[in-house]
Amino acid sequence: MQNYFMRLNFIIVFILIQMVNAQDFIITGKVFSEGKPLQSASVFVMDTNTGVTTNEEGQFSIYISNIANPRLVISYLGYKSQIKNIRSETTDLGIIELECDNKLEEVVVSGTLKPVTKLDSPVPIEVYGQNFFKANPTATVFEALENVNGIRPQLNCSICSTGEIRINGQEGSYTMVMIDGLPIVSGLSTVYGFSGIPQAMIERIEIVKGPASSLFGSEAVAGVINLITKLPENSSKLSVDSFVSGWGEVNTDLAYKYSLSKKTTGLLGVNYFNYSYPIDKNEDGFTDLTIQNRISIFNKFNHANKFSFSTRFVYEDRWGGQMNWLPIHRGGDTVYGESIYTSRFELFGKYQFNKNLTFQFSFNDHNQNSAYGNTLFNADQTIGFGQMIWNKNIANNELLLGLAYRYTRYDDDTTATFNDLSFQNQAYITHLPGIFIQNQTQINANNTLLLGFRYDRNSIHGNIFTPRINYKINNDDKSSTLRLSAGTGYRITQVFTEQHAALTGAREVVLLDDLNPERSWNANLNFVQKFFLKKGAIIDFDFSLFTNHFSNKIIPDYYTDPNKIIYDNLDGRSISNGLSLNANLLAHGGLRVNLGATYIDTYAEENSIKTIPYLTERFQGVWKVEKKWITNDIILDFTGTITGALKLPTLSNLDPRPSYSDPFSILNIQLTKIWNNSVESYGGIKNILNFTPPRNSIARSFDPFDRQVAFDSNGNALPTPDNPYALTFDPTYVYTSNQGIRFFFGLRWKYN
Repeated sequence: MQNYFMRLNFIIVFILIQMVNAQDFIITGKVFSEGKPLQSASVFVMDTNTGVTTNEEGQFSIYISNIANPRLVISYLGYKSQIKNIRSETTDLGIIELECDNKLEEVVVSGTLKPVTKLDSPVPIEVYGQNFFKANPTATVFEALENVNGIRPQLNCSICSTGEIRINGQEGSYTMVMIDGLPIVSGLSTVYGFSGIPQAMIERIEIVKGPASSLFGSEAVAGVINLITKLPENSSKLSVDSFVSGWGEVNTDLAYKYSLSKKTTGLLGVNYFNYSYPIDKNEDGFTDLTIQNRISIFNKFNHANKFSFSTRFVYEDRWGGQMNWLPIHRGGDTVYGESIYTSRFELFGKYQFNKNLTFQFSFNDHNQNSAYGNTLFNADQTIGFGQMIWNKNIANNELLLGLAYRYTRYDDDTTATFNDLSFQNQAYITHLPGIFIQNQTQINANNTLLLGFRYDRNSIHGNIFTPRINYKINNDDKSSTLRLSAGTGYRITQVFTEQHAALTGAREVVLLDDLNPERSWNANLNFVQKFFLKKGAIIDFDFSLFTNHFSNKIIPDYYTDPNKIIYDNLDGRSISNGLSLNANLLAHGGLRVNLGATYIDTYAEENSIKTIPYLTERFQGVWKVEKKWITNDIILDFTGTITGALKLPTLSNLDPRPSYSDPFSILNIQLTKIWNNSVESYGGIKNILNFTPPRNSIARSFDPFDRQVAFDSNGNALPTPDNPYALTFDPTYVYTSNQGIRFFFGLRWKYN
């Protein structure tokens, strides 16, 4: 009996100790190096999903709840990480000095849904922070991504300037775009979703190239672009970034931090963009740059690092067309114009029950009211998403389980939603429940294996299975890392929402049969080698080989009938193979050099006949050179891209326009002056070489309603003395912006 009471007392004391050790903490501190603050340094609680980043002054504040003997990991690109043991009496860690380690250790989440350093991730991930945006200021994230190797913003329309993001030559609809790990941009918003995201709200962008459907489901076939927004507590009290260009563009980003309580903070972001000066430098009678007026309001709450909640509203009015177009001409057939009113509302967030269980949710409603000449297109899309994620470390295994559900309602006034029984358009609703499992095994210090599997049940197309495997091996000092990845993907296509060419111009759209889901399998080999040079300089090379094989791929047919765009599943296969190389130099003296090149071999094969898809480049290159004069606080940035020849959609063999574009390069230069900790001014020149597409890119721009075109009984254009090439009005022949050389000037200001 005495032993029984002794054991009971021991258990009670142990529980009391644990309760004392598992109190709530709010820990603050500053991260510095050589007397200067480190912005965007990562601070996270070991073995949890709780983490923050430092603000412009190197400050952080992190809330720790119900964790016994917590340990903080403090890390930053190129510096030695530190681990701090936290005790109950600890409130302020003071200044934490990080030493240069010549290692790249950003914390990323997109590859595995768990915080992990970039070096330790079995999935190759690229990370781009605030300095990336500052090197080439743009009005949208869409434009900013042009300087990422293997990624190319592609314009879908030369008149209304909508576009998509292509990864390794694949169309934008194969890329999943997320904000804070949640699917926000898809379907109807594919060509608009990158507009109006206040860049003042963005902490970093994580990019995964290759299959990710086992974690994220449909659309993550070519890869994932994840925009990570700032935590309110790590932002400046107020910040403003505004610039103007020589073309009359005005862009302003604003962010304001506020507190609702001791544990609840908020961050309000606003983006406003305006361009209202029609210009026609190529003298084709059409606007060179789309007139735009856009406002976006983004608000994010964070409570004790356990519950975050964000909302975003975007309204945009844009039009392009003939120079004499006015709003009274909207939807008419007297003056051609493409006018688009877009309103979009988003709601998303997460709740972390404990270190093992997290619930994520999102909702967005996208409404589009548009007119393409006398073709009206009105559509509304509502998407609701929720997922529960449970993770557990068991020995050398990191197990992750997830339950997900996605609801999609889509309605428009096209043949895509036409009901043959009721003879009217009818919204279609898709239910997509899914379950996924992932296990990451640390075989030893140098070998990591990740296995993943996902099952989705589409209410229209049935069962869908998407497995993946990732393997990583590295040497002892992690200077050499090899990653192997393979997986499958699928995608449900919405032609009218994703293929903008189907809405513009005079061509008729034809859908053959019921379009089946596209399927793919993908493989990637990635090798990273780092060299540590004298005086602390670093050179790293990132080399990748990739292959993508598609079945049931939907490819628009522009050739069978020059007056139609015909959509059907490919009765064959589509293959994309390629390789890419990134080289980065970080040297003392304020010099950074980033070089990238990608080669892509893409083709479709049907009935033993190979064809090259439209608007797919064989070669792409990017570069960024930064020189910082520390004593004078001056930074010089030189950025550029080069794009190889692109196959273009000509109307027929008689079309005099080249079927391939010429290789082209866009060069930008910028000079930044840092006046103090609060004020920066910057200015430069974009498109130094003044490259623009051919003046005749829009076929028969003088006759946009084909009033002077003769047609045969089958609707085919006939050659006539006034139309010797049998052309019709066609704006789908587009591959880059008509915007030429221009200067820009901007100012950044922050108040802490």
